[in-house]
Amino acid sequence: MSTFLDGIRFSVLDRSRTREGEDAPQALRDTVRLAREVEALGYHRFWVSEHHGVPGVAGSAPTVLAAAVAAATSTVRVGTGGVMLPNHRPLVVAEQFGVLESLFPGRIDMGIGRSVGFTDGVRRALGRAKEEADRFGEQLAELLGWFTGEQTAHPQVHARPAEGLRVPPFVLATGEGAGIAAAAGLPLVIGDLRGRARLLKAVDTYRAAFRPSPWAAEPYVVVAGTVAVAATEAEARRLLIPEAWSLAYSRTRGTFPPLAAPERIEGLSMTEKQRGFYEAGLEGHVYGTEEQVAEALERAVKETGAQEVLVTTSTYDRAALSESYRRLARAVGLTARGA
Repeated sequence: MSTFLDGIRFSVLDRSRTREGEDAPQALRDTVRLAREVEALGYHRFWVSEHHGVPGVAGSAPTVLAAAVAAATSTVRVGTGGVMLPNHRPLVVAEQFGVLESLFPGRIDMGIGRSVGFTDGVRRALGRAKEEADRFGEQLAELLGWFTGEQTAHPQVHARPAEGLRVPPFVLATGEGAGIAAAAGLPLVIGDLRGRARLLKAVDTYRAAFRPSPWAAEPYVVVAGTVAVAATEAEARRLLIPEAWSLAYSRTRGTFPPLAAPERIEGLSMTEKQRGFYEAGLEGHVYGTEEQVAEALERAVKETGAQEVLVTTSTYDRAALSESYRRLARAVGLTARGA
């Protein structure tokens, strides 16, 4: 392994993906189990996500799930990747993270995104319109103000127990949010590694526009993407098949399904459109043997100047997923906790 990756943090985001033949409660319990595994392997953070009304994703309440993860672990940082702020009132988000930080001091991260519900029906159920995302910068400023006691939107109101606590905030972005993170002086989490040119442009924009804040004195970049590691390149690529098919299905059927076994997917009859989305879903990720992945990640870190890599891998076989994280930890030189 190249020593270039020394000092680079590696973290995990798990989206609590469901599998065919498995219920959502099992997916949530497996997220907690995976958190314990990656903590032991030496990963820096373990984050969970927010999705509403999606058959293939069980994680709908990230702060609740983060509490379960934090209770089941002891040293890994725990957070959200992320709470979608346009879906919520900033006061409630501040209160939730205030409770988390009070219960697990010094271990909680507050990853915030600007997405709204996946479909019109979900947005109506949440009481939010698509346009709510356009107010993300304003909502973010209010959220941070609840922690500092400086918010002005609601005079005489205080967030308890959040006010006065320091919960590190991160802005999740795919491009446009980079400018918001820079203006707010917050760390940036950006994906994905497949769209390298777009990613580099957003990172350059972020660094050029960054304004130091009480939350961060200088830019901090976390690049996010899928990483799959196995004994051979072919085996690693096979780990990508379930997620690629779920993406193709969602693009053509309008719903994101549970993950299916690779052998079932390989026997499917796909339309030309589905085949195109499926093949595209397999390309551009970081996958291969330990040596191949270490080299690819070294290139990505050099190009982006990132201080951290957030791995978001999903696959049908949970044992193979755990093995991928073990191999990745070895490839990038993580030190196992307690070793």
